[in-house]
Amino acid sequence: MKKQEFTSYEDFAANYKLEVPENFNFSFDVLDKLAEDPGRLAMVHLGPDGERREYTFGYFKEQSCRLANALESRGMKKGDRVMLILYRRVEFWTAMLALHRIGAVPIPSPSLLTEKDIRERVNYANITGIICEDSIVERVEAARKDCPGLRTLVQVDGQGAPEGWERWDAVLTDGYMDYPRPENAPGGDDPLLIFFSSGTTGMPKMVLHNHTYPFSHYTTAAYWHDLEPGDVHLTLSDTGWGKCVWGKFYGQWMAGAVIFVWDFRGKFVPSELLQIIADNKLTTFCAPPTVYRFLVREDLKGYNLSHLRHCTTAGELLNDSVFHAWREATGLPIYEGYGQTETTLQVATFKFMEPKPSSIGRPVPGWEIALLGDDGQPVPRGEEGEICIKMHTEHGNNGVHGLFDSYMDEPEKTAGVKVNGYYHTGDKVWEDEEGYFWFMGRTDDLIKSSGYRIGPFEVESALVSHDAVVEAAVTGVPDPVRGQAVKATIVLGPTYEPSEDLIKELQNHVKTITAPYKYPRVIEFVDELPKTISGKIKRAEIRTEDSKKYSA
Repeated sequence: MKKQEFTSYEDFAANYKLEVPENFNFSFDVLDKLAEDPGRLAMVHLGPDGERREYTFGYFKEQSCRLANALESRGMKKGDRVMLILYRRVEFWTAMLALHRIGAVPIPSPSLLTEKDIRERVNYANITGIICEDSIVERVEAARKDCPGLRTLVQVDGQGAPEGWERWDAVLTDGYMDYPRPENAPGGDDPLLIFFSSGTTGMPKMVLHNHTYPFSHYTTAAYWHDLEPGDVHLTLSDTGWGKCVWGKFYGQWMAGAVIFVWDFRGKFVPSELLQIIADNKLTTFCAPPTVYRFLVREDLKGYNLSHLRHCTTAGELLNDSVFHAWREATGLPIYEGYGQTETTLQVATFKFMEPKPSSIGRPVPGWEIALLGDDGQPVPRGEEGEICIKMHTEHGNNGVHGLFDSYMDEPEKTAGVKVNGYYHTGDKVWEDEEGYFWFMGRTDDLIKSSGYRIGPFEVESALVSHDAVVEAAVTGVPDPVRGQAVKATIVLGPTYEPSEDLIKELQNHVKTITAPYKYPRVIEFVDELPKTISGKIKRAEIRTEDSKKYSA
């Protein structure tokens, strides 16, 4: 695709339109076209062994065709649901592409799933196949006796395999290296993939996207990541959640970029990441705010980051102190973006816009967004409202490219968020005079104290700007006078110790940065915050524990 150039947000909003080809299928319409130049570089992979390997589009076409043919010969068919539990290894991309050819529905899943998680998800989603790491096989085997629907089991890596399993390499050798597009090829409105939502409360929902979903990520890559042909892009995300396909798959290849994959298996080490960016001359980079918070605590001047030209973040909100620290050290602003597992990029700051630290930006063309109040009516600028997306049809993704079709097999839950012609995101923002959105939090996260409505992010941002604080989660706790009091749960830096003096210092620090009534009247220090597998803070879990402690 040829990238257009825009001079302003207004130019972008007026003239950019994404037209998805009829019966679009990423494997046939993008990968196979790119593989017409079989030697063209697709991926640079840095493995856990420290080896740097390069892979071409010709490689991915051949390998995905072989796997698709082999899986079909074993009875896999269009509509089958297949759980993938793979690290950031090349086989993940091969498996996804192969399943897209067949029309089977991959369910990317994190490696931290327990035996119980696997059993529940397999039965809940009617999963018939699993392709997973050898280190995960034992957990699958323990769950398997209670999962009668499982038919196809493939082990990646390792020595040997339990009875009923096949090894990846053996499966591939059975597959023919060509897979012509059949007349009834999957595409368009057919199911493409399922993500289990983060599950901050209750059982995760199955978020179903159709085959138009990858195409909508072109906007993510070409305009938010600002990718040009030949760029080498790293999005730091695990293959088990949606941000992987946002940042290291569909859109990046459509924009002509090379995907850089760092397959680290242990603890994230900020200095290692910085050295990798420098050594591999990465040009564009995307990571959650937590990663940037750790990076700015390093001596950034000690690394050659001169090839890096564009940086983005999403997943949580970026604290303005981190934004300024990164810009001062690298000369680069960080462009924020917003979306959900249920969508692609909805709101963002682009290179032709002036980034405002802590603002998620302005609506992406193609998403007709309204900020609605509790009465379902649009709110005035400056007032908080829920991000709601106008829908245009009564089926599938409702005529909005990138919007999920449904919560698979759960029509009641789908109907609960698709109401009166709008998809309700559950996220609250307010809009400033220039049209920028400012995130306040999930609907349930807002704190009501003495008549004020307080968004947790503003208080968290103020706390993290203090040198002592690495991470903070702000919630409301029961208070007999105020209704709720603001409470901060804080992870301190390694050189700081909890104390009453530090509590007072942090409270006064917040008062100097934001409105004094927002300061945390309760502060608790912890070693780590509860998070989902995808890295989002589980504020609901904190609230549950607090309700027990503070209601007693």
